[in-house]
Amino acid sequence: MKKMVLAAMMFFLMAGVAVAKDYEVTKKAGDYTVTVKIDRNPPVTGENTISVALKGAGGAEVKDAKVAIEYSMPAMPGMPAMKYKTDGTLKGSEYQAMLDFSMAGAWDVAIRITQGTKKAQAKFNVDVR
Repeated sequence: MKKMVLAAMMFFLMAGVAVAKDYEVTKKAGDYTVTVKIDRNPPVTGENTISVALKGAGGAEVKDAKVAIEYSMPAMPGMPAMKYKTDGTLKGSEYQAMLDFSMAGAWDVAIRITQGTKKAQAKFNVDVR
């Protein structure tokens, strides 16, 4: 009986890992609704794919903006601040880029949007493992 309970627990544990969702956050940035997904939850040291979906004030997808992603970690004793920037490339209806986190810890991420003369920014934090 104990073996059956243990086997059932292992099955549900593995099933939960198999369907783990991407890291996702939605923020308002001016007239835009910005939905960000990172392919790992939690994000990990090394390469992580980020996808940014933009919707305008009317809810329509925005496909003609420039999206820049800046991610940084503040200075700590014995370590200088780290700051990186990458540009999102439109693929389908999302802007995609690669974030390469150099170490574990708390990182600040800023999505900078430029569409014509309009500029907006969405900020959030991630805990990289």
